[in-house]
Amino acid sequence: MMERIRFDEKGLVPAVIQDAVSGTVLMLAYMNRESLQKTLETGTTWFFSRSRQELWNKGASSGHFQQVQEMFYDCDGDTLLVKVVQSGVACHEGTFSCFSRRFGETEPSTTARPQVSRAVFLSELFAVIEERRQNPQDSSYTSSLFAKGEDRILKKVGEEAAETIIAAKNHNPGELIYEMADLWYHCLVLLSAQGADVESLFAELGNRRSGKTVDPAKEKY
Repeated sequence: MMERIRFDEKGLVPAVIQDAVSGTVLMLAYMNRESLQKTLETGTTWFFSRSRQELWNKGASSGHFQQVQEMFYDCDGDTLLVKVVQSGVACHEGTFSCFSRRFGETEPSTTARPQVSRAVFLSELFAVIEERRQNPQDSSYTSSLFAKGEDRILKKVGEEAAETIIAAKNHNPGELIYEMADLWYHCLVLLSAQGADVESLFAELGNRRSGKTVDPAKEKY
């Protein structure tokens, strides 16, 4: 793959970094051959600083690492697209994206994370659930659910589904949100208990949206 990348006369290639869930463009940086290789090897983004003339690992000082999900190169081989899961924020000024300054506005957006990437929160929540399953903690409600077994988890999913229905029948938006949050949480616990994962759930929803579902009975959204 490396031989297909066209580095410029300084040995660099621009890399566009994009949030894998929301599609938000996070930043533009440059890679040389070594930083590209380290990115491929470590699964986190590495770049070459043109000002400092040295390699740097995004997040090494801030803790805001970028976990690489996919990498692409364009038709000319002279630009990279790196899709990542962003920890924290991408910009050193505290905004989720470095591209936070809209023409005509004097101040950058201070939004920490775009609304569409709330799916990232579900992934992060699922990661916590997985951690509680693999490394139980006495004080953790999640760990206690796994300890009590599948039947207890299934019972909770049923109870929360019923309570969500009752809240909807009562036409109480606040109660509905509260109960549905409980339902979603317990469904994620069930996914973990069954050895499934939230990314597969996202993929199935995406396939239905695009009409690529393997089940012909499921219509395109």
